[in-house]
Amino acid sequence: MNPIAQQALDEARGRLGDVPGRPFKNRKPWTLHDEARLVLLYPDTPMPELIAVFVRPYWSIYNKAYALGLRRSDEYLASEHACRLRREENPGVGSRFQKGQTSWNKGISYAAGGRSAETRFKAGTLSGKAAMLLQPVGTERVTKDGIRQRKIRDDGPPQRRWKSVHMILWEETNGTVPPGHIVVFRDKNTQNIDVGNLELISRAENMRRNTIHRYPPELKETIRQLGKLKRAISEAPNEKQDD
Repeated sequence: MNPIAQQALDEARGRLGDVPGRPFKNRKPWTLHDEARLVLLYPDTPMPELIAVFVRPYWSIYNKAYALGLRRSDEYLASEHACRLRREENPGVGSRFQKGQTSWNKGISYAAGGRSAETRFKAGTLSGKAAMLLQPVGTERVTKDGIRQRKIRDDGPPQRRWKSVHMILWEETNGTVPPGHIVVFRDKNTQNIDVGNLELISRAENMRRNTIHRYPPELKETIRQLGKLKRAISEAPNEKQDD
């Protein structure tokens, strides 16, 4: 060790009192004096000695050396103190697979015993969302809300490939549902898909119906009767035209 490094090491040991495992100070700023000393020592001084000199973790020293553009000298890189990866141009080449070499586990079967073969996926089998998206047009499913849906197309976004069966039935009988309206079940039974059990209402009306439970019983009945009256008034002109 050169005299300057030895002096710095002795000073560091004096400050630390040779206490094993003493932690480094966090966020210790680098002074101009520290940087000048690092420029002098870094090319040829092993990292353990640099840690003792600057009383900093190795990563702090590496980061500062990188920021200052410092490099290890060729003599240091060729010495026993240098990292093995730096001393060797291509370490581990002897233990790598060579071109054309056969893997040790080639041809070994790792099939599990018991009845595991009965539950394995077969070739070409899909699961989950992928399997649902590839169902043929006309396939039906039931949502978690109990609404029966039917696949009507294979293209477009996934959510547009399926349509509620009661909506399909309503549109086949009455035409397209106008904007701002929905088709609901009169008896609240989503399994009763009959055109007589379907009703076209506005989204605003649907919201009122879903919040009616907050009102007293007498007010609930009034709201229901008012809704029936409004529907009867709106249907009257259509009945006159049909006559």
